[in-house]
Amino acid sequence: MTDQAVDTDGVKLSEDTSAEGQFLGRARELKELRADIERAGLDTIAGRKAPRARVLLIAGKPGSGRTALARELVRQVADRYDHGVLRARLSEPDGTPVPTERTARELLTALELPTPAGASEDDLSDILRAALADRRALLLLDDAADAEQVDALLPDTPDCLVVAVSGGPLTGIADVRPCTLGGLDIKSALELLTRYTGAVRITVDPLAAEGLVEVCRAQPAALTLAGGWLAARPQAAVADLAKHLHAESDEGTPLSRVFRLVYGSLPNPAARILRLLSLAPAGLVDPQTASALAGCSVNGARAALDDFVTAGLLRALDSPLPQYEVPGCLQPLLRALAETQDRPAELQLARARMLERTVRLLQSCRAITETDSPQAREKLLGMPSALRFPTPRAAADWLRVRRPALLASARLAVADGELDTLARRLMSQLVRAMVAHFGTQAAAPELYGIHRLVLDVAERRDLPREKAAALLNLADLDAQTGRTTEALARYRAALDAGREANDPYATGRAMESVGGAHQELGDYDRAADWFGRALAQRLARDERAEAARLYGRIAAAHTYAGRYGEALRNWRAAVAGYRKNGDVPAQARTLSELARVQEYAGRPEESLLTCHEAVEWARRAEDVRLQAALQLRLADTLDRLGDPASAALHRGTAERMLGEELPEGDPAPESLEHDANACEIRSTSAED
Repeated sequence: MTDQAVDTDGVKLSEDTSAEGQFLGRARELKELRADIERAGLDTIAGRKAPRARVLLIAGKPGSGRTALARELVRQVADRYDHGVLRARLSEPDGTPVPTERTARELLTALELPTPAGASEDDLSDILRAALADRRALLLLDDAADAEQVDALLPDTPDCLVVAVSGGPLTGIADVRPCTLGGLDIKSALELLTRYTGAVRITVDPLAAEGLVEVCRAQPAALTLAGGWLAARPQAAVADLAKHLHAESDEGTPLSRVFRLVYGSLPNPAARILRLLSLAPAGLVDPQTASALAGCSVNGARAALDDFVTAGLLRALDSPLPQYEVPGCLQPLLRALAETQDRPAELQLARARMLERTVRLLQSCRAITETDSPQAREKLLGMPSALRFPTPRAAADWLRVRRPALLASARLAVADGELDTLARRLMSQLVRAMVAHFGTQAAAPELYGIHRLVLDVAERRDLPREKAAALLNLADLDAQTGRTTEALARYRAALDAGREANDPYATGRAMESVGGAHQELGDYDRAADWFGRALAQRLARDERAEAARLYGRIAAAHTYAGRYGEALRNWRAAVAGYRKNGDVPAQARTLSELARVQEYAGRPEESLLTCHEAVEWARRAEDVRLQAALQLRLADTLDRLGDPASAALHRGTAERMLGEELPEGDPAPESLEHDANACEIRSTSAED
């Protein structure tokens, strides 16, 4: 995570809002970095065009202000890059490298480009490089764990610039320009303290102030905590703090020594809240999360978080909702405190409270969209007011802002392994909330990751029913993004899991989906066979509506294969099924398909009669576009039967219907003929 920023005057600035005059020191480093941008690279010296983006490396220990320097450099040169600045963090709060797949998705999303659900790491890296090939963009890659992470994201164009932040060298990347940070210069360090203490306490005892800077080794994070300690004690002299620090053990870094002093001065309740913030997913905290972790009120948690910001222990993010970030340099210190001062059972209980609160917030977030459901309204009203959202828009904003933390919650809950029940509930509610507010298509990349986590838990806990559901959902997303072969393998695995669970819904849907995958691959014989297996199961369970739909799918497979006799038989069975079920729109569309296949089979007179019948049922269904499409089909058939006058009448009728249906100013359909030939019934996969 990001180090403690230098650009602070009591309240930390977000990564996007630092402004000139708020950043301190590093003039020499900034000058050298800007000069490095202009300096010719090895390829240029050799007379070759640089094949990739230049990389500037800012290296330093946690707390050195490396991220703040990177942000300031980016701010100063951003106007040179027409396509803007892209930011990504390459390490989790615990130091675990972020998978390149996830980072590439984040960057593509920032570019407002599609990120295919389930795409591999290499595919996403290639898509990102292709997207940046004709752009002039600046990439800020924070907290890089190693050179491989950066290399996988490097644009293949010298018009882009990459600013990487790391704890050490990025060996393996050609022509990288390193800038290694030490402490601040004495003037900047004193100015940083002055922002917290005011000028008087510094000027009355300059030697003590310089001594404090020396004790902190001019490290920005340590000085920030020291300044926060002094700001909370207006009567204390700078020399008092220096004495306290000298009395501290010499063990550890300057940052850890100042942190121990600041932490030791906190009241017990505040100290406990601070320790438990080490459990916050992705290091992102809001009042609800802090309240759940500590078991206190939301207002009490909000007050504590604001106090931590003032003390330099937390960073307030620029966000439409209250949201805070635990500085990366403090993460290991907080984790160590939690592990030594809280029993494992207490930490696990805090995690469970946080997950339970998250589940309830997601339930509330989804329920407010179900305005037509009395049960949802009743459930929503039964929740505490602190968990309710005033409007669907407010719920959507919360979900959007907290999405990174929510996804991290799911990953951490699954990795924990001891809270699988809560993890399963969390993922279920997260899927439902995202679909309700963003839609399945827009949320597909995140949903794919969640379903993979569900599959991990199902396999670990030997839950065949949930395994089948996760495999079906993953396969559906594979199929939607054109990975039909992968989808077929997952559908077959889902069928095995459904049979093991003795789940007729999962087995039926899996058999039908296997048929659909074979049809997509052009294997119509196998498609018809698998649709037939699914049909047999539906008939055995007397599921008439599903049976009628499957007759249509079998008929479609035979139609594609050119077996018109089998196709006609199954289309007629589908028509009969819909008629018995009273499904007028489906009956009209199926009759339309029947007429189309009759024409393919060389039976134009029968097709004409069926078309007339379909028009009548489409009229009863009030489906104007289907009526128009059928009128066009009638016109085509009459043309082939040698009756152009009647054909012209039907075409005129179709045009009038579509003209009346479309509001004035709306574009007409691209092709009425396309509508006429696109009435084939397409089944949609049932949602889990």
